[in-house]
Amino acid sequence: MDKNIDRRAFLSAGVAVAALPAVSAAPGKHPFPYNPRTHQAMPMRNLGKTGYRVGILSLGGQATLEIPGMEAESVAIINRAIDLGVNYIDSAAGYGNGTSEKHIGAVLKTRRKEVFVTSKTADRTYDGSMRLIDRTLTNMQTDHLDLWQIHNLQTRQQLEQIFAPDGALKALLKVRDQGMATFLGVTGHYEPEVLIEALRRFPFDTILMAVNAADRHYLSFIEHLLPLAQEIGLGTIGMKIATRGRVLSSWTPPPLDQQPERLRTPKPGTLTIEEALSYNLTLPLSTNIIGVDDVRQIEQNVAFAGQFNPLSEAKMRELEKRTLPIARQALYFRRWDLGA
Repeated sequence: MDKNIDRRAFLSAGVAVAALPAVSAAPGKHPFPYNPRTHQAMPMRNLGKTGYRVGILSLGGQATLEIPGMEAESVAIINRAIDLGVNYIDSAAGYGNGTSEKHIGAVLKTRRKEVFVTSKTADRTYDGSMRLIDRTLTNMQTDHLDLWQIHNLQTRQQLEQIFAPDGALKALLKVRDQGMATFLGVTGHYEPEVLIEALRRFPFDTILMAVNAADRHYLSFIEHLLPLAQEIGLGTIGMKIATRGRVLSSWTPPPLDQQPERLRTPKPGTLTIEEALSYNLTLPLSTNIIGVDDVRQIEQNVAFAGQFNPLSEAKMRELEKRTLPIARQALYFRRWDLGA
């Protein structure tokens, strides 16, 4: 861990981290996957310093993919996404308690070489995370992940657990050293400061962050976290583009008593899916993941990404302004209890 301590000292000294060499596993252990359709389907960007080129739109492992009993529908979505040029798929051990990973694995057993595969551990300990990686690889029918991530890092307490001698970071390092994962990342929705501290303590390869057109209204990741990630040269992945539909004007809120308390709202959203996608795709992110309900949605999303033109600064500010009345529901995953 001496190299990590050196980097932390370097950062705290205020030296430009862009000059630091990338510290990551050599991709030579496992050749990068390659989807020959991606470059024709949509613009591509560097996944930080990993050496991988990723399409600007990627497939998230939630929505239909995490629902038990939906294997046929999930397999159809995943196959169609790859056929259309998607070359990055995100999942997590906790999505449907492994259901998402299993659905993805049903496709990977024949198409592993075409797509960059990721998953996550939400366990903060070494032992628990090692158990999860074994389950993940079995579920996904592969001998390695391209990227394994800390899932939804929220608090200082969790940060200390992860970096403890028996913490999850020890598992990430072992898994990388043994060739079960090529790159390591961290993810979060909750607040920027804890994630900033994680990046100062360890040279992760990527960061997956929850950002959408309402982000700047509260605990902004775009303002506080993204600049550091860019400076270090991380692969940056956006999520929560439509916030399970709550950003969208087409969304009809269920009766309040049928909504989980933290998601409860009587208001529809204020943006179209095209506006929500345009906002995130304009941000300086490597890619954005989004879950879908059916094949039609992935077809529409990839088609939109293929025709994407960056928004003007004025249009970005307009979309942000329109999300102000729904900021709480668009950012339900943030730390709203300031005493937390």
